[in-house]
Amino acid sequence: MRVLLVEDSVRLQQSLGKALSQSGYKVDLSGDGEHGLWLAEANDYDALILDVMLPKLDGLTVLRRLRAGGAQTPILLLTARDTVADRVDGLQTGADDYLVKPFALQELLARVQVLCRRHYATRSNRLALGDLELDLTARTVTRGGQPLDLTARELRLLEYLVRRRGQIVTRGEIETHIYDDAVDLMSNVVDSAICTLRKKLEAPGCPPLIHTKRGLGYTLKEPV
Repeated sequence: MRVLLVEDSVRLQQSLGKALSQSGYKVDLSGDGEHGLWLAEANDYDALILDVMLPKLDGLTVLRRLRAGGAQTPILLLTARDTVADRVDGLQTGADDYLVKPFALQELLARVQVLCRRHYATRSNRLALGDLELDLTARTVTRGGQPLDLTARELRLLEYLVRRRGQIVTRGEIETHIYDDAVDLMSNVVDSAICTLRKKLEAPGCPPLIHTKRGLGYTLKEPV
């Protein structure tokens, strides 16, 4: 899942960016509204975390321009303002959620997870495909009732494939939504990750879940 964080406090930006990355998200960072707006318009994000008080362009102006341009990305506003009028203003401008500073890190992560679910039109933190089950709250995966040991990034990759079940997912889409820009995308990092995930999903006597569409990408299908 790919998230944009627009926050001008360097300390908060770094701490939130680190926490999101450790939770398996691909995170893009911006410190001002003008640059944040450019990133939001130029890329496909699963969720956007937007501080209200920003230099160059304030968060509500960024939000207003995104919605006026037709952007449907779920947006979480961060603000130190906690009056009812402020919350109503943010929500009526087009925000999907509102979080008042200071906040607990786990609450922010939970809210981002909800927004990503909303982006894929699902309501539950539990995903299932045949005998494969993902609990995104507990961050656990089982197949046939047996727990699988996945890294945070492998879990996000599997979540992305499950949410796109039955569709062909290209290598570029996986790079865009899962991997940081620091990763050398000219390498075989995606192919290697898919290979590792495929092996971890293998179960005795069960057909494979991940299929390669040569020249196109990958697809996750429930076994017939």
